[in-house]
Amino acid sequence: DGVTEVLAHRNDNLRDKFMEVPCSEDYDSHKRFAGCTPRKCGRGVTDAVITREEAERIRRIAERGLSLGGSDGGASILDLHSGALSLGKHFVNLYRYFGDKIQDIFTEEDFALYRDVRQRIQQRIAQVFGISSSAMYLTKPTFFSRMNSTGAKTTHDEYWHPHVDKVTYGSFDYTSLLYLSDYSKDFGGGRFVFMDADSNKTVEPRAGRVSFFTSGSENLHRVEKVEWGTRFAITISFSCDPEHGIGDPLLG
Repeated sequence: DGVTEVLAHRNDNLRDKFMEVPCSEDYDSHKRFAGCTPRKCGRGVTDAVITREEAERIRRIAERGLSLGGSDGGASILDLHSGALSLGKHFVNLYRYFGDKIQDIFTEEDFALYRDVRQRIQQRIAQVFGISSSAMYLTKPTFFSRMNSTGAKTTHDEYWHPHVDKVTYGSFDYTSLLYLSDYSKDFGGGRFVFMDADSNKTVEPRAGRVSFFTSGSENLHRVEKVEWGTRFAITISFSCDPEHGIGDPLLG
């Protein structure tokens, strides 16, 4: 691994921490959008945008949704936008599979909280990177993840490989993660690792912590394997291209 530095410890209470890194050339092969396409790149961590109580409420939304399915391997996802839900070795469409029963699982308040949290994260990213919040579009996939130490059964369960979001999902320009559980209390392993040439920079999850970054190769990253317990998070990503925009999820 070489040298590892901790960018954010679980016990830190960070108002704003930002580390600028030079932008990669990944954005050059995509159409540029003035006032949005990254000109300043880097990564930030804040514990001041979402409260721990809100994170717990959001985790309960994830738990209720994921209780309907779950992967046979260690990584399960729930996407409220598309309805994608891990089930065994496959995915099902939550809305088609469960139909009207969805109203018994989620409430309008759940979706309102989800929307409110998404907007606050979007505004913080815009502020830090000096872009216009209205020039950013929520993009897919945006999803809850639940990870535990069960061995992988399919390639979808192998979440620990290093990757670049802009390469994996061409639409991503800004990626954010809202953590819904605490490193070393709710789970072991599972730290988020930025892989820089000179050293690794890790973020230790804590409920309510938002980690956000530009999605190009300047932020190559991976997640450590979860060794025990259960790690919950939600990935919320933004594109500068309106054609890749999606709406907030709606109940029914």
